Amino acid sequence: MPKVPGSSQVIEPFRHRLSDRVEAEAYVASVCFKHGPPRLTGVELEWIVHHEDDPRRPLDPARLRAALGPYAPRTLNKESPELPLPAGSPLTLEPGGQVEISALPQPTLSELFGVVTADLAFLSDLLASAGFVLGDTAVDQHRTPRRLLQTPRYAAMEQVFEPIGPHGLTMMCATAGLQVCLDAGEPETLPSRWTAVTALGPVLVAAFANSPTLQGRATGWASARMRAVLGTDPPRSSPSAIVADPVADWARRVLDTPVLCVRGEGERWATPRGVSFADWVGGALPERPTTEDLDYHLSTMFPPVRPHGYLEVRYLDAQRGDGWVTPVALLAALLSTPRTVDAVLDACLPVGDRWLPAARDGLADRALATAAATVLDLGAAALPAMGLGRDLTDVILADLDRLPQRSTR
Repeated sequence: MPKVPGSSQVIEPFRHRLSDRVEAEAYVASVCFKHGPPRLTGVELEWIVHHEDDPRRPLDPARLRAALGPYAPRTLNKESPELPLPAGSPLTLEPGGQVEISALPQPTLSELFGVVTADLAFLSDLLASAGFVLGDTAVDQHRTPRRLLQTPRYAAMEQVFEPIGPHGLTMMCATAGLQVCLDAGEPETLPSRWTAVTALGPVLVAAFANSPTLQGRATGWASARMRAVLGTDPPRSSPSAIVADPVADWARRVLDTPVLCVRGEGERWATPRGVSFADWVGGALPERPTTEDLDYHLSTMFPPVRPHGYLEVRYLDAQRGDGWVTPVALLAALLSTPRTVDAVLDACLPVGDRWLPAARDGLADRALATAAATVLDLGAAALPAMGLGRDLTDVILADLDRLPQRSTR
């Protein structure tokens, strides 16, 4: 708990108790959509971790803890100093032991790529010295899903997701995603940027699908990861609707979504079934929620695009090697000017609801392939202005050229 500088006085965290739904929705709108000119780009990259000598062997928490040393997050080692990686990126773990680099947002793509490249090389060497390697697909091809991290949050998630079906545990413990964080933009441009990012989802899911197998078996899906995400818990994991007022729509959705857990002091938190956050505000539980409770509820929402003060794009599969650079650069280029955003909307709105065909068929879906061809051309035209330098720009352009061919293999 923070203290006043130079004093022993403890500052209590802000815990305003919410009085009604209108107040709660206004709070959601204020914290989830921050306005301002687009300046920063961030990424969060996940990888599945395997033993180099036997990728089928389950991860041992003690061995992974020793490998990460002072960089281990406190979800794995409560006594860890939790140091950031040398270039500044915090290191976190997903429930199944997947490692995640959350690079701090940067004003240019070149700076962002430099930070991530340096921290990824350091992390790879750190793990390699202990006999671990990073996976190169977005789902675990060798092991059944198993929760490694024993925290109240993840225990509650597993308890809630398990009755819905197997996808929740798969999503938590056997998948790896690539998240791109983009500024929401000014009030007058926010709706179009939000809509463009959302409508792009099926096209980019199809174009960058990298998880056709699970536990070594073909799934029949181009992105088994996205299949798992969409099937986990639809009220919190399904795509947002494309509407004229995304701010109000998101606020309503958040309030109507069931509460995943109510935090407590012990190792097991309450998981009230069938109680939405609006119900909680209305008195369905013994104490009405605070803004801090609403902040936590927001963290349990994970649609393909999540407003988080910025736009958190969560629909991309983790890519092989340094292949993450291409979709990050493409997304940034496609959102770089209002004119390009308008062209993206024209190309993608007709297929903006094709999430399941995208996850199942990839670019074998004709409508998605047609939209993708236009999107890739738009991105290629915008890339030279992104300040990446000629050599890297040429590499990305060549990668974009290969995408349609890659999807037919």
